[in-house]
Amino acid sequence: MFKIFKLALKNIFNKPLSLALSLVLFALGSALITALLLLNRQLEDQFTRNLADVELVIGAKGSPLQLILCNMYHIDNPTGNIALAETKPFLNPKHPLIAKAIPLSLGDNYKSYRITGTTPGFLTLYNASFEQGRVWESDYEVVIGKSVADQTGLKLGDEFDSSHGFMQDDDLIHEQHIKFKVVGILNPAGSVIDQLILCNSKTVWLVHEHEEAEETEETQTDSNAVHDHHHHSEEPVNPVPVQYTEKELLDLHATAVQELISNEEKDITSILVQFRGRNYQTLNMQRSINENTNLQAATPAIEINRLFVLMGVGIEALRALAIIIMIVSGLSIFISMLNALKERKYELALMRAMGASRWQLLTLIVAEGAFIAMVGYFIGALLGHASVALISGYMQDSYRYALDGWVFLPEEGILLVACIVLGKLAALLPAIQAYRTDIANTLTQRG
Repeated sequence: MFKIFKLALKNIFNKPLSLALSLVLFALGSALITALLLLNRQLEDQFTRNLADVELVIGAKGSPLQLILCNMYHIDNPTGNIALAETKPFLNPKHPLIAKAIPLSLGDNYKSYRITGTTPGFLTLYNASFEQGRVWESDYEVVIGKSVADQTGLKLGDEFDSSHGFMQDDDLIHEQHIKFKVVGILNPAGSVIDQLILCNSKTVWLVHEHEEAEETEETQTDSNAVHDHHHHSEEPVNPVPVQYTEKELLDLHATAVQELISNEEKDITSILVQFRGRNYQTLNMQRSINENTNLQAATPAIEINRLFVLMGVGIEALRALAIIIMIVSGLSIFISMLNALKERKYELALMRAMGASRWQLLTLIVAEGAFIAMVGYFIGALLGHASVALISGYMQDSYRYALDGWVFLPEEGILLVACIVLGKLAALLPAIQAYRTDIANTLTQRG
């Protein structure tokens, strides 16, 4: 049997152009399918993980999908701001339907990582814990996610200026007298909180109030601007992590909310809501808010499902294209072997005359098809994983979401088997013809 496979390899490499064409087609098909499998699985996992059991998002009127993408996934702009006076009922800790209502205030960034004004209750949504330091207690104190710490180099005790908007721009940096100070670094959570800089909402208000006040004064020229806008504070910060229970964080959250709603003239961006239970009242809350208030409510699970339906159309179209490419590659193997068989009839007849059985000839041809398909699959799989790794770099730069191009899925094993089966099927008809080779006639004709 080993000799059969060795001979199959020699026959394959005897026609390098036909081999190259078949490999390229198979590789393209398997690369596209592999990349789609990886992208679909990882994006779905990321979106599902970041839902954080949030059942409703309340914000300004606009696109409900934009509301979810901005406030849950932090990859879009806000639909606007909402007045605290309007949101006060939803922030009431005694609300009969709402278990948690987490306010968010957005608008600034540091090196494109979003600064999010919120309450300590936000940490409970993602089961966050501290690697170093503690939760924020005063204005301008911040807690940063692990990705922020790793990518920006911020350490405990560092101070920095924020930049207006969601993209880093030296022309939009707030050169405030009081700088943000890192007092806590979170453990990696594998969710969106890794990419955020957290503080209280009052800090977000103060930054913009100071900016408005400073616009009336003379500012320094751009040549004096500092390009590295963080430095290490001389004041020590205890690196020993404080681990809070959920109850402790929710107690801090309740205190922060009471302080927050005392500023009715201020605005926030949104509220993330978890219900006490599911009933007809909670099911009707979204419609009631949308119809009877100036606010907008959206259900994360519904909007993300809609997004995946929209994405699914494109993914299915690409998957269909990949399957067509692989079928064409199977036809290429079939035609190549059928043409080669005409030239190899005498060779096969000689093998029969020297003692090879019909089944050995059939195995030889089928093995050639399977080998081409297998090699094409492995080349394609490598290309597929490499392409996802490249896309990951773009996703990291643009959206702060990282994909792992070198994760291997169980579905890839199924794809490998499918490729081998396709290669065997493509070689089956030529193999049957080889099986039926008539020794006497073939040798006589050649003679």
